[in-house]
Amino acid sequence: MLEIEGLTKFFGGLAALSGVDMRVKPGDILGLIGPNGAGKTTLFNLVTGFLRPTKGRVIFEGKDITGKKPHSIAAKAIVRTFQATNIFPDFTVLQNIVLSCHLVPKIGLLETVFHTPSSRRKDEDILQRSQAILELVGLDTMADVAALNLAHGHKRILGIAIALAAEPKLLLLDEPLSGMNAEEVSETMRLIDRLWQSGITILLIEHNMRAAMSLCQRIVVLNFGRKIAEGSPEEIKGNNEVIQAYLGAGEYAP
Repeated sequence: MLEIEGLTKFFGGLAALSGVDMRVKPGDILGLIGPNGAGKTTLFNLVTGFLRPTKGRVIFEGKDITGKKPHSIAAKAIVRTFQATNIFPDFTVLQNIVLSCHLVPKIGLLETVFHTPSSRRKDEDILQRSQAILELVGLDTMADVAALNLAHGHKRILGIAIALAAEPKLLLLDEPLSGMNAEEVSETMRLIDRLWQSGITILLIEHNMRAAMSLCQRIVVLNFGRKIAEGSPEEIKGNNEVIQAYLGAGEYAP
């Protein structure tokens, strides 16, 4: 589904990413780990068009999308979340999803201007789909709550729900468990697993090693902008270079 070939990004003389090769197959749930500054979010930004690579290519479903604009890449059903929660704080939870559903154009301009029967039907479809997304992520009982009043964990889940409204084939999750307590982590891990089971391919950046090892089929490890390892969770846990570069001898007990 996604092929990354020799992806490189320089900021001035600093290589934030250097010659990274990676493949994501349909149906994968692939983890991307590494210490702070390893280049993980830079890779997401290059894949989704927020940055242009210095060298290398990004290929999605056989087509070169290197350097295309973010809206063009999102239209191909590559959708991401951000480390900072991407919500509209003054809107209700449901309004956040309804607005995000409009990122996938289904209603024409003339339909909207003249408020035609077809536009009203499509608006109702969007409302029903938004409610279904909230039920899927477990926020249906909070539909009328202003997003700014949500607990931190629910704000993070709302960010995932907003991404789902754009109908992703490939969902890029940037530290979805960041700042959560243990109960919120468990809830969000179950949600991510349900999304994967539903057929969405997932690429996941996560610092919670136990969560990443539990969720992901394969893991790619970056350090100082280079890929240093790739394999199953068991292979990664036993990789001495990974342990030295990132996990630390006492930080993760295989």
